[in-house]
Amino acid sequence: MIDVLLYAILAGLGVAAITGPLGAFIVWRRMAYFGDTLAHSSLLGVALAMLLSINPTISVVTICLVLALALVALQQQQTLASDTLLGILSHSSLAIGLIAMALMPEIKVDLLSLLFGDLLTVNTHDVITIYVISAISILLLIKLWKPLLAMTIHEELAKVEGVPTTAVRTVFMLIIALEIAIAMKVVGVLLITALLVIPAATARRFSNTPEQMAIFASLTGCLAVILGLCASWFVDTPAGPSIVLSAGMLFLASLTKKN
Repeated sequence: MIDVLLYAILAGLGVAAITGPLGAFIVWRRMAYFGDTLAHSSLLGVALAMLLSINPTISVVTICLVLALALVALQQQQTLASDTLLGILSHSSLAIGLIAMALMPEIKVDLLSLLFGDLLTVNTHDVITIYVISAISILLLIKLWKPLLAMTIHEELAKVEGVPTTAVRTVFMLIIALEIAIAMKVVGVLLITALLVIPAATARRFSNTPEQMAIFASLTGCLAVILGLCASWFVDTPAGPSIVLSAGMLFLASLTKKN
């Protein structure tokens, strides 16, 4: 039983390490709904992986990236507002994924674990995968840190100064897709965005620089993981929702801080 808890803690901390800085940019750029859309589309990626018998991580990342690029293309048409497009793509992809799984009765899927995570079932392979992908994501984010900050402050000015905005945005979307692919096991499809947004929103109240906010967001996420797993272990509550609830309580506690 101790091994189960140890794997769960390691996996949760591995995910929280990257959701901090990544979530900071999502908060700054007001992309929470965008992250939610990619999270919902990940269920379609899982269904596709089962249908084609391929690695779920590769399938989820591919689907997320394709959807992100499709959204960029649709936004350029300017026929619908961004939030409307996100709503359509989010719920449509989630519905397609659920229907696809329902049409594959020969394949048994634990839908609740996909939707809300199943952190207490992670194994050595899952932990290794999480840390490898998190390391790659962190390295990519460090590489893109200054261009992303410039785009966040003023995208048009960043473009004039020579920042390859399209390439940076595409790589940033890839990082989000990678993170969603590994976070599914921890908090599930429906709660991924919460783990990205809530720790970053909490850290914002205690930070004076972007770098501080990214670090504090990671630490807040790690604390939420530990508190959530403690609640899950001792009170017998679902691990994923417990982690998100812990993050929410930390955010509420942060509101007591006077600016």
